[in-house]
Amino acid sequence: MSLANVWVQALDGSLVRADQVTEMTLHQTPEIAGKPSRWLFDVATGTPVGSGDADGWRTGPLHRTLAQADAPPRGAPVALARLLAQLDAVDAAGVVRADVARRHGGPDRAAAGDVHFGFTPFTTAAAHDAPTRQVAPSRDGTAPATSAAGGPPPADRAPLAAGRGRDD
Repeated sequence: MSLANVWVQALDGSLVRADQVTEMTLHQTPEIAGKPSRWLFDVATGTPVGSGDADGWRTGPLHRTLAQADAPPRGAPVALARLLAQLDAVDAAGVVRADVARRHGGPDRAAAGDVHFGFTPFTTAAAHDAPTRQVAPSRDGTAPATSAAGGPPPADRAPLAAGRGRDD
């Protein structure tokens, strides 16, 4: 299995393929001209990018910001790593997005700055409407069905872990 069909949405709306993510980092921006400092949650890829000045050329991995928060989102890297592992285990396809809580809530609500991840699976009409095909029947005349795309029928697909879904 791989994460080749899972994409991670950056803050600017661009997408990074999940199997290309090599690092997850938190860092604080400096306070500039009266603007408060912010915390950034970034992913890095193995793609080298460079910049230079009079002192020379420097290269490093490509960093993409997924979320920006007022407080340090310390649990974000582990939460994203856990979600990607769960998605990999079920061979998912879709987009992961980061959502930041903007205000404090009650005991059931997230604190301002907490990062939560949602997953929106890709859906295709062809996969859902495709007829099932049967493999050679067994002696009793029954056989496991597979979808026309070669995977198990929808009822046999392993669901994501409890609490995983579009709005979690």
